[in-house]
Amino acid sequence: MDLNQSSSTRGTDNLPIARIRLRPRILRDVSVSDTRTTVQGTEISFPVGIAPTAFHCLAWHEGEVATARATEALNTCYITSTYSTCSVEEIVAAAPSGYRWFQLYVYRERKLSEQLVHRVEALGYKALVLTVDVPYTGKRRNDIRNQFRLPPHLKVKNFEGVFQQETSVPEEYGIPANTLDPSISWKDIHWLQSITRLPIIIKGILTKEDAEVAVEHGVQGIIVSNHGGRQLDGGPASIDALAEIVETVAGRIEVYVDGGIRTGSDVLKALALGAKCVFIGRPAVWGLAYKGEEGVREVLQILNDEFRLSMALSGCRNVAEINRSLVQFSKL
Repeated sequence: MDLNQSSSTRGTDNLPIARIRLRPRILRDVSVSDTRTTVQGTEISFPVGIAPTAFHCLAWHEGEVATARATEALNTCYITSTYSTCSVEEIVAAAPSGYRWFQLYVYRERKLSEQLVHRVEALGYKALVLTVDVPYTGKRRNDIRNQFRLPPHLKVKNFEGVFQQETSVPEEYGIPANTLDPSISWKDIHWLQSITRLPIIIKGILTKEDAEVAVEHGVQGIIVSNHGGRQLDGGPASIDALAEIVETVAGRIEVYVDGGIRTGSDVLKALALGAKCVFIGRPAVWGLAYKGEEGVREVLQILNDEFRLSMALSGCRNVAEINRSLVQFSKL
């Protein structure tokens, strides 16, 4: 399986990562290496998790259930999407020992978000990942050109039965259009904190200014993300925004990154720039389409093996030894 194939989707190539060069140290006795790390206090086998991606049943008939079993087997973190084609209950039943976070949107009808929060908290999900970069859906030209609609035999299972009275309303990605709330603001962080004890991680920050505000609002983490390049044309690659956010946060909360990660050396570069963990979206779905649970496991194992090798060839014996001195930027 080739994780390096190019994507036709705008803004998602990994040229920004290619501009980052590694500065390997030698003669460091790398006969023993350890890829383990922790996220939000929980140990995972290596610093790669699954980003929230929608509609896994489009890629494989078992959908998110297969993804959950694969991440459970590899002992890493799976961020379940609100827009999953298996319910949060089905995912937990399939992989009861898995380590999971839940990705959340804020809806015009706040009760929808609140009910989801209570469901996943009761099911043992360990954190909420609030996506903040979609007050409106970006102009996704691939979806427009392909006239994408969720096939009628698939549903956004977490909302099954919720919108039955609104069948005449145009749909967008499986639920009625204009359901997301464009008035979402920092005050909604306080609202979320008032209804849950789960850690809140904000996904979609790309500037140091917003990172500072996030810390001030008491969130427990940031995922530096440009939503796979599908929201704002002309925005930065996630990896390009990472360093300034890490510098601003200064260790007060954990910082993660998603987007453009295709190899184990990409993972190493992101960690050297200060990410605690990276999350992969498209590669996980490619693995799912290839061979279901086994395909996702293979993708994760490839990245794990490559990361371990890149660490060793760079002179790092464990994740704690990865730091900013390991990378430099070249003028491609």
